[in-house]
This record gives sequence, structure tokens and C-alpha cells, in this order.
Amino acid sequence: MPALVAVGLAGGLVTVGQSLRDAPARVRSVRPDVFVRIEPGMVGRPIQPGFVGLSIEYPALLSYAGADPRAPNPVLEQLIRDLAPGQSPVLRIGGDSTDHTWWPVAGVPRPPGVSYGISPRWLAASRALARGVGARLILGVNLEANDPAVAAAEGLALVSGIGRRYIQALEIGNEPDMYRKFPWYRTRAGNPVRGRPPSYGLTAFTGQFSQMRALLGAIPLAGPTVGDYAWLKHLRPFLAAQPTLGVVTFHRYPLNRCFTRPGSPLYPSVSNLLSRGAARGLAQGIGPYAAIAHSERVAFRVDEMNSVACGGKAGVSNTFASALWSLDALFAMARAGADGVNIHTFPGARYALFTFQHGPSGWSGTVHAEYYGLLMFARAAPPGSRLLWVRTAGSAAVRAWATRSPDGRIRLVLINADLTHRHVISIRRPSHATAASIERMQAPSATATAGVTLAGQSVAERTRTGTLRGAVRAGTPTASGGRYELALPPASAAMVTITVGR
Repeated sequence: MPALVAVGLAGGLVTVGQSLRDAPARVRSVRPDVFVRIEPGMVGRPIQPGFVGLSIEYPALLSYAGADPRAPNPVLEQLIRDLAPGQSPVLRIGGDSTDHTWWPVAGVPRPPGVSYGISPRWLAASRALARGVGARLILGVNLEANDPAVAAAEGLALVSGIGRRYIQALEIGNEPDMYRKFPWYRTRAGNPVRGRPPSYGLTAFTGQFSQMRALLGAIPLAGPTVGDYAWLKHLRPFLAAQPTLGVVTFHRYPLNRCFTRPGSPLYPSVSNLLSRGAARGLAQGIGPYAAIAHSERVAFRVDEMNSVACGGKAGVSNTFASALWSLDALFAMARAGADGVNIHTFPGARYALFTFQHGPSGWSGTVHAEYYGLLMFARAAPPGSRLLWVRTAGSAAVRAWATRSPDGRIRLVLINADLTHRHVISIRRPSHATAASIERMQAPSATATAGVTLAGQSVAERTRTGTLRGAVRAGTPTASGGRYELALPPASAAMVTITVGR
């Protein structure tokens, strides 16, 4: 973005007589090869509070938050707060574990596909975490067990044990469109048992959903919690049948580790993850369904998303490339009309956002690369912001997004998805711009798993606070000829914040 004479590079200030790459080298003159213009027209709905949230599996809750409700993990709490500063974060607890979890019911045998039981301690820990960060929870309820009484007991236990004030909705089942395709469990002999017969479809699911609505009363529900468009195409009649639906939920993963081979555009690789299809393409098709939900005054939330399905892939999901992808994908989802996105994480996943340790001296944690992409989005798109039209010309490897916040400030985010080449960007200075600054998100390389910085700051390797440390590095560009100019190194991102006078 800035077509300037001085730009912040690697967090520092670099003049045109210096290198437009990484600081100390001498520079030859370079000409812009990407041109950006921010239009005044706004796009879509305002960014909603709690837009960036987390999705956590049921067993992961105690691993992340701790089992002692009197002393929940303060590192986790801080990391959550930083993604939704001054807001009520939206936490979704569910995923695959939704349909393998239950609330033990006296006199009722454990369903054969259940492997995890909610305990009073689990409820207390969840309540403590929600209270500590002021969260609103979306909680999965086991539908695949095909026992309405068991599901209703679980839902009511969640509400009474955690507290209605902290629950946004109960999510009925997890990807029920897959119940007839994949095993719910295997017998001791190893034979697969599916949760539903081959004839199971949206009509049967809608009937079960309505049954759950009757059993749970006035508690808002979330659904249909699917991962493709086959059922979503019937969203309007589904909403008509579910008057207490609070949130339409949908799942998205651009790449897949389980069912693809090298050569497929869906195969997990760094280059595929940084392709336009993995971010902007991932959001294609969502717009009409978000509009249907909004026409019925129902929120539309992608409440499970990450880089690679089936738990991610090492060397892709845990690299800095995932931070660049998540930043791009979150903007794409906002542009498509989503009210929020929950990034999925659990211990052992290759795309885990963080890892925690708990010992005699308390909690410590390690923050992984992707988290920084979420953090940069949260800074670039505060609640109430509106996306602006951005026109770009030049290399397709550079993606540009812009927002205008309620205070009138413009934030332009540039992402260089090129793994080997820097690009010099020329930005037309918006009308009445009075000042501009640059903050960068970068790492040693796209495949780096450590060394990520945001505006020169990073979270310590074994942090006990979860806060960023180090001096903030922000360049202060000057305008020249009505333009700003800046160089974007390979596999990096920058945010240009522009103050606009009246």
C-alpha cells in the first residue's frame, strides 16, 4: 500500500535510498509492480463483535483450560481476549467429539459410539473459562447416538451446569450429513457401524432437530452444522421449520489430508494453502446462504474452520504459511457475509494454535504460527468495521483487503503469497489522508514454525502470560505525489493504517 518515500520494513523505517527488502543491503532502484486503489464504497455487513473465535473439542477443554475451576489457565484466557479485545468471544465446543460425548444418565447404558463423558468438573471448568473471558458458548449435543432422551439430558445438563447467560446456542450433532457415510464406531471385531442408514437425509434430520427443539424448550439452537452445500441448499425451508434457531453453522477446510493425493489442488502443501482457491475460493458460495439467514434474523457462522481436514498436516498447517492463509481466509469469510469464524484447535492437531503445560509453578504455553494471522485480522477489522472495495493491478500473488473502522480510520492489509519474490506496491493515497503507519507480520520463511513477529512483537516461547513482548515496530511513511509505496518481502503481510481527516 503506501506509495511513499519512507516505509517500515521488518518493523523498522527504511528510506528509498536503502534496501526495500530486509534492512541493511544497498538497494537498486525498483519500480512498483502492484498498484492498489481503495474505493470509498463499503462492502457487506459490519464486522460483528467476537468475529474471530475458537472451536475446541470436548476432551480438549480440560487440557486447555485446566481441571481446576478455581484457577483456569490464565495463558489461554489472555490469548482468547487478544482475539476479541473488549468483546464477548464466541467459543464453540464440539467437532468430531460432539457425537462421541454424553452426559451420563442414571440407569441408561453408555451408547456404543460414546467415548467421553461430561462430568461436573468439566462443567465447572467450562463455566469458569466462560466467566473469565466473558464468552458466549456454542455447545455440541450428541445426535448420532439416536436417543432423544440422552441428547436432551446432555443439553439440559450443559445449560444448568454452565449457566444460560454464557450459552449462545446448543449445536445439534456434528456434520449429520456424514452419518450414513462414515462409521460412528467399530465393533470389537473391527467392523464399522454407521450412525444412520443409507436412506438418512435432510428430511429425517429436520424431524430429529424439531424433536430436540421441543425437548429443550426455549434454548436457542445451532445447525445444520454441515461441511458442504448439499443440505445448505435447502436452508430456507430448514429455517422455516426451526423458529428458535439462533445460529446457522457451517464448516470449511480448504485442503484434506485423508482423501487426496499429490497433484490434487486439495492436497495439503504450502503452495496449495497459499493459492487463491484456499482462501477466497473457500468462501465462494456462502454469500447467498448468509443472506437467507440474515433475512430471517439468524446469524451465519463458520464455526469450524482450519487449514487441512483430518487434523492438519505437519509442514503445512503448523507453518507461517497458515498465518498468511488464515488472515486472507478470515477476510474472505467476512466479505461473503459470515458473522464470525471459529478456528478449530485441539492438542495433537497439526494445526493447533497453541500448546500448554501445567506444572508446580503454574501454566505456560507456546503459541504457534497460525495464531498470529488471527491476531492481525482482529487488529485490522475491529467490531463495526466495514470492508471497502479495493482494486489491484499487477501480480496475483498479492492480496489486498481494506476496512474502515467506526472512528474513520482505514486499515489496508497486504498479503504476499509469493514464496520467492518480493513485490513493490504503489497505493493511491485516500482522499483527506493525514497520516499513515505500517505494521508487518513476518517470519524467516513460509515454512517457518517459529520466529513469527507482528509489528516486531511476539509471544515468548514458553509464555506465562500470553501477552506479546518486545518493542512495537511501526514505520511512519510519508506521502509523495499522492501515493504511498512499500515493498513486501516473499511470504509476508503488512497492515497500513491510514488516518483520514474530516
